[in-house]
Amino acid sequence: MTTLAVVRAVPRRFAPIWLVLAATVALVIWRDPAFAEPPGVLAFLKRGTPLVVLALGQLFVIVAGELDLSVGALITTCVVIAARVGAGDPHRTWPVVALLVAFGVLVGLVNGLVTTILRVPSFITTLGTTLVLDGAVFLWTGGSPTGALADNLRLAGRSGIDGVPVVGRLPYAVLIAAGATLAGYLLLNRTGFGHRVFATGGGTRTAWLSGVHVRRVRVTTFVLSALSAVGAAILLAGLTGLSADAGDGYEFQAIAAVVFGGAALGGGRGRVSAAIGGAVTLQVLFTLLNLLGFAKPLRDTVEGLTIVAAAAFTAYRLRRSR
Repeated sequence: MTTLAVVRAVPRRFAPIWLVLAATVALVIWRDPAFAEPPGVLAFLKRGTPLVVLALGQLFVIVAGELDLSVGALITTCVVIAARVGAGDPHRTWPVVALLVAFGVLVGLVNGLVTTILRVPSFITTLGTTLVLDGAVFLWTGGSPTGALADNLRLAGRSGIDGVPVVGRLPYAVLIAAGATLAGYLLLNRTGFGHRVFATGGGTRTAWLSGVHVRRVRVTTFVLSALSAVGAAILLAGLTGLSADAGDGYEFQAIAAVVFGGAALGGGRGRVSAAIGGAVTLQVLFTLLNLLGFAKPLRDTVEGLTIVAAAAFTAYRLRRSR
């Protein structure tokens, strides 16, 4: 096989995101050699776990041919609810978690049912949900959230297993992200539901003629996305504490991660491993920009360019494959 043939074969065998990740990690290590040490790697992975969990939920929605822009606002709402209702009382933690899960399911159902029954485009539906949640939080808190997050609620995001050889402390967040990744992979690739998600995104009419309950599948993906936002909120509660803008920007980061990983925005195409690679790559890229002294507005610009470039490249690969 010639060198040119090898280069052309790489995108078919491996998601290009891994090449981008390797190059970005090399640049970060060049600027900060401590990044490559086990404690540095785990600290980085710990910071990136909310986005990893969120990207998994967004992947299901995108593969099914839709978008969920409400997850960032849902994260903020969940953090505020946890602080106000929990009031720092560790005995309220499990009831608070149950409340957050129920609220996430409700938001996912509303998004899914409005999109499928009323046939409102998911972009508009979830944008509307974002505005509703943001407005409700502002009215409830007056723009300044009060309350406190219980210590045991924050354990998932900020604590870990001590005394682990080589790394010292293994964060719970990393274990949670690994478990969520495995569960997402099995659900999307090893179950009938996952096959129906791909079929729905690949062609609604064809899926319907094949016996797939398209409406039910899409509603379920919105519920999964909302639940991933609840999980990300609990992790962020441990990492950053109570904040009025805890979830700001996460909706676009999740979409960027999934698209960067090669998922087609039109649906029917996507992989869990590549989506995780996209999430990690974005985190490494933001780390690199911080090391280089760039401000957050530039990170937002890079994020927007990333979505456009990744979507264009994915469309190009789809045309080539035909």
